[in-house]
Amino acid sequence: MSAETADTAEPTPERATGAAGAEGRRREQRGWYFYDFACSVYSTSVLTVFLGPYLTSIAKAAADADGFVRPLGIPVRAGSLFAYAVSVSVVVAVVVMPVVGAAADRTGRKKPLLAAAAYVGAAATTGMFFLDGHRYLLGAFLLIVANASISVSMVLYNAYLPQIAGPDERDAVSSRGWAFGYTSGALVLVLNLVLYTGHDSFGLSESDAVRICLASAGVWWGAFTLVPLRRLRDRRVAPGGEGAVGSGWRQLRATLRDMRRHPLTLSFLLAYLVYNDGIQTVISQASVYGSEELGLDQTTLITAVLLVQVLAVAGALGMGRLARAYGAKRTILASLVVWTLILVSGYFLPPDAPVFFYVLASAIGLVLGGSQALSRSLFSHLVPRGKEAEYFSAYEMSDRGLSWLGPLVFGLAYQLTGSYRDAIISLVIFFAIGSVLLARVPVRQAVAAAGNPVPERI
Repeated sequence: MSAETADTAEPTPERATGAAGAEGRRREQRGWYFYDFACSVYSTSVLTVFLGPYLTSIAKAAADADGFVRPLGIPVRAGSLFAYAVSVSVVVAVVVMPVVGAAADRTGRKKPLLAAAAYVGAAATTGMFFLDGHRYLLGAFLLIVANASISVSMVLYNAYLPQIAGPDERDAVSSRGWAFGYTSGALVLVLNLVLYTGHDSFGLSESDAVRICLASAGVWWGAFTLVPLRRLRDRRVAPGGEGAVGSGWRQLRATLRDMRRHPLTLSFLLAYLVYNDGIQTVISQASVYGSEELGLDQTTLITAVLLVQVLAVAGALGMGRLARAYGAKRTILASLVVWTLILVSGYFLPPDAPVFFYVLASAIGLVLGGSQALSRSLFSHLVPRGKEAEYFSAYEMSDRGLSWLGPLVFGLAYQLTGSYRDAIISLVIFFAIGSVLLARVPVRQAVAAAGNPVPERI
């Protein structure tokens, strides 16, 4: 159903009764899964595998004798450029996301905004085909645009979750979305691996193969975004107030004031901000660490990330089942312990030892999807009804938008020490502090305080 023919009231999953209502909800859920299927290829092939090492190599080729490039006259060690660009992209997203979230809630038109963000990001990713030679500034610019765009689109995507899934099914629906994403990531990585390892037989240079892999992620993102745009539907909201875009920042201030009325929701967001900063940094910097510090080749990195994708599907679904038995909060806390052990093990990994790197990749895969999926579904219980996009813009700031500190710390540690091992071990603090903060949140009380029904187990 299109936005123009949407319901006049804001329906909730609980109100969608009867066979027709249940089938409509399932149809939206299936369409919703496909945005993860579409955009996760960017996170996997571009951000995690190819762009970090490739952009670093371009920056090093353009660097001076001391190993520095100077964008806008600022001396930057070439090995830190990728991490800094990720941080800048996050700052851009912080500026845009609250305005978009407020606009979506005030107008009820999430779908056109989702389309705009998705296709800007897909276009920037496709444009990475032209990244060669010494064009490190072009690469940094396209990374900033694409990474900010995916953050904005995820605000709108996540805001659909409370509307298409009831309280008792959100863990499962959220986990299936992550599983769809990791499935697409694995599929495209197999194709990337075939192209990259066989680039000579295809008449391509190694650089050409990498650029095609980068651009194909943008094409995939744009193509499969058509599925959720056809199946998801907008809900109309009561008219009144100023234009959504013009009042975006005023709405943001109102949202922040409103969130102060829900201190337990804010407490969860703070915990998530901290531990997810660590997760996002590990994801974005793993390939750089593997190639630059451990001396692993691109084929090893691709197959390791492919292993992560395959295991992450099972991990997301398996942790969803654990959450049904033990509660989402306890399951997330257990995953953070595993993340900490992964970083400590990574610090001691010997160079030129792909087997140990694969073992570590397996551990990441088992906890990656589940920790993120359960965090998303847990937060959906803490959102007051009718404020989904606004609150999920704050969530997305924690998920991507405020995840600038980890890459910044990682980049600074390398800039100051020249050691990626020092950079990777510094991330332990994010998981330690995040675990303590999350343990202190009384989630059942937080759900009730937000005015939502409390699930039997959370």
